[in-house]
Amino acid sequence: MEAAEKVIDLRSVNKRFFVGDSVVEALRDVTLEVDRGEYLGVLGPSGSGKTTLMNIIGCMDTFQEGEYYLMGLPIHEMEDADMATIRNRMVGFIFQKYYLINKYTVLQNVMMPLVVRGVPHKEAMRRAYEKLDLLEMSQRVMHKPNELSGGQQQRVAIARALVGEPKLLLADEPTGALDTKTGQEVLKLFRQLNDMGHTIVMITHDLNVAEHAKRIVHIVDGVLSGEQPS
Repeated sequence: MEAAEKVIDLRSVNKRFFVGDSVVEALRDVTLEVDRGEYLGVLGPSGSGKTTLMNIIGCMDTFQEGEYYLMGLPIHEMEDADMATIRNRMVGFIFQKYYLINKYTVLQNVMMPLVVRGVPHKEAMRRAYEKLDLLEMSQRVMHKPNELSGGQQQRVAIARALVGEPKLLLADEPTGALDTKTGQEVLKLFRQLNDMGHTIVMITHDLNVAEHAKRIVHIVDGVLSGEQPS
């Protein structure tokens, strides 16, 4: 039987912060594998290290010891510029705050990662329309973000994360700014995206949110443990 393709392969990762004379052990000997097509929930309270873990997985931060391979690429050996390129091409980010630019239209916001990458304007527009249609937002392409509801803004943010065809979708508290009903709709959408083959890692403090994932790991005081099916 053919082995599953690893998207994330963290090996004994340690991350420390230095605050004055004190040392904060943010991650302690973290090992984690995520295969292509998985939907993983990372569950932990505030201060548990989950944001630090997300930043490392998303190639936004470095660490002191250990190894990290993203799609087989040795991230731990890379310089910041190389990590930025990998981040732009391989990871789609979805945050609690949508980080949409209000002076731009929905279409322009979704096109932006491709424009930054140097994709021709017409091709970037075509791909942005495609993702907005998938997210049922094609009727809103000329609206500004502040003309949309919270749920609609999150759909636009998801379209922006998808437009570059990333290998990994990384979601940080994606329902945190939404009411319960809208949050459930977004979580249902995540399941649909996963069923389409997208690999998703979702960071959350809320067990009810984490349980929408297909596998859960727990992080407490920088220690990762407790894998279970959802």
